[in-house]
Amino acid sequence: MSKNLYITALEPKSGLSLVTLGVMEFLVRNLVKVAFFRPIINVRQDKDGVDQVLRLIKMHYKIDIPFDRLYAYTLEEARTLVSEKKNDKLLEGILDKYKELESEYDFVLCLGTDYESDSAAFEIDLNVEIANNLGCPVLLLANAHQGSVEGVVKSCQFAVEAFEEKGCSILSIVVNRVPLHLQQQILQSLKASLKQKHELIYAIPYEEMLDRPTMGEIVQALDAKILCGKGLLNRTVTRFVIAAMNLRNYLPRLTNDNLVITPIDRLDIIIGTLAAYRSSNLPSIGGIVLTSYMQPDDLLRNLLQGMEDLVPIIKVEEDTFTTATKIKNIHHCITPEAPLKIAAGLGLFESHVNTTDLRNKIVGYSLLYITPKMFEFSLIKRAREFKQTIVLPEGEEERILRAAEILLARDAVKIVLLGRKQLIKKKILTLGLNLADVAIIEPTESELFEDYVATYFELRKHKGITYDNARDVMSGVNHFGTMMVYKNHADGMVSGAVHSTLNTVRPSLEFVKTKHGSTIMSSIFLMCLEDRVLAYGDCAVNPRPTSEQLAEIAIESSRTASLFGIKPMVAMLSYSSGTSGIGEEVEKVKKATEIAKRMAPDLLIEGPIQYDAAVDATVAKAKMPESKVAGKATVFIFPDLNTGNNTYKAVQRSAKAVAIGPIMQGLNKPVNDLSRGCLVPDIVNTVAITAIQAQAQKGLI
Repeated sequence: MSKNLYITALEPKSGLSLVTLGVMEFLVRNLVKVAFFRPIINVRQDKDGVDQVLRLIKMHYKIDIPFDRLYAYTLEEARTLVSEKKNDKLLEGILDKYKELESEYDFVLCLGTDYESDSAAFEIDLNVEIANNLGCPVLLLANAHQGSVEGVVKSCQFAVEAFEEKGCSILSIVVNRVPLHLQQQILQSLKASLKQKHELIYAIPYEEMLDRPTMGEIVQALDAKILCGKGLLNRTVTRFVIAAMNLRNYLPRLTNDNLVITPIDRLDIIIGTLAAYRSSNLPSIGGIVLTSYMQPDDLLRNLLQGMEDLVPIIKVEEDTFTTATKIKNIHHCITPEAPLKIAAGLGLFESHVNTTDLRNKIVGYSLLYITPKMFEFSLIKRAREFKQTIVLPEGEEERILRAAEILLARDAVKIVLLGRKQLIKKKILTLGLNLADVAIIEPTESELFEDYVATYFELRKHKGITYDNARDVMSGVNHFGTMMVYKNHADGMVSGAVHSTLNTVRPSLEFVKTKHGSTIMSSIFLMCLEDRVLAYGDCAVNPRPTSEQLAEIAIESSRTASLFGIKPMVAMLSYSSGTSGIGEEVEKVKKATEIAKRMAPDLLIEGPIQYDAAVDATVAKAKMPESKVAGKATVFIFPDLNTGNNTYKAVQRSAKAVAIGPIMQGLNKPVNDLSRGCLVPDIVNTVAITAIQAQAQKGLI
């Protein structure tokens, strides 16, 4: 039977989307097949008639289930059935839909109603009835944003009694939107009132940023036309300002992230606001809403040309008062189009909820697998445990900035960006990113520069470099970033989005050097296939490794794989298996296998072996029936760079695998390379991996 959980709020605006995201995150990280089910949806919140939380979870986690299978009834349909005394039909329809998912999935996460109807009592009774009939343990979600400590405790006590009276099991209580100064008091009062009956009680502090609408939400709610800044709609806005007074009196009222509402014919306000935005001395607004039935004239259209990357400007037909009223009444919800809100929400949840305890209570250890989805989602959590400082030399690159925003929002690492400081700040502003906590260093302007130059000169003068050479070299971002790692001013470095592999790793070979016991630097890719994660080495660094080097690569790759939760079973690849072939290349692999076995006698390793015999149990049985590795290999060592690089790219493209790497190994400090075609998620993963490598080298894990 499938395992399940029912999340239900106790009142409106409790933050259902935040908590649902947090729970769903660790479920998909630990289970292979997770379904999402909302027995009753509220489609009134969305003009497109789609439940907002349902849409968020389906799109963000790429749930390949049609919308109509993810819910049973709308709130209006449920109310009608109850009023007609057809409760049995209501529950029967919900059970039928739920059972379809239960039969196909390992876990079904169920979500209660929004408490947006006229009767809270009706909805709590409905949620109790549904959870009881589905046999779900319950996670109760309370809202402390405008309530007292006493009110929150009474609300939770009432809900616990109502659910347990029907035989439901309360698994956890989460109080959301808690004023920071009341967090400990609420936790202590709840635990005391429930007499330790429920040990999994958590309080999540209020985060104003999650309550701010994005420009995209405002566009959707107002059905507005976008005049400028279509790519900047992810920006959040704080309060709105109605700009109707004289410019001199209006501008001092602006604060950061304001939404400016003004009639379309107030060209003075529009020009003054855009000028203020460009000024470094005035606040940076979040967007502009132009009101009135009038359309942009030629003068305004000409003015807005070239403003696409500056600030979102949208147009509505209504008057200013009506527009302001509509904006005030927007129902805030985390949407799939707001990745920063998602990242911030997950970071907030994971910082204040012990997800390990909650996960163990829900699914237990027996259902945990190592899957690609788990692997990717676990990286951020592991990086956060002992936060490291990672330097990103390519701070002027948009992908790097977007990845840094996600990493900081998830509270995974500390980030240092290198590059021209003013240019980076301008790009952050233009892209509308939230990078207030990021450190930015311009190498030649840094107080560290002269010390780094002197250090580099001392380390490399035996190679004939002059002090002036050292100064020129250290002005480069990759050398400067690597020196930060060498001098322990950063714990690791990630580069390569715009630099070649050679330019990224050369500084490491010059003065970071290989660690004790290693003679070469090598690399592996972590290949996330549909049903497993494999390690491929070396596919990026050593063109024609010797037998001794292959053995070292095999041992280092097994250690790296083990660090990331992959049980190392090493296949030394060749064009023949066992003793079936002869030739110089086969002999090289055979010798490498023998050396590796001597160096690491406890390591499960087989070679020479062909790829099909390494991964396919049927082929393995025919070719190498006595092997403990054949058919089950997890770490693949390629005989040369040509074979390895082509193979990983072929698997990546043809099997649609996610290739994470190259992950550098054998160095004294973690420095990792990116592909120049990398995407933002690739950068996020690589930074997290670098942080975990740094933790391991310090003995923290």
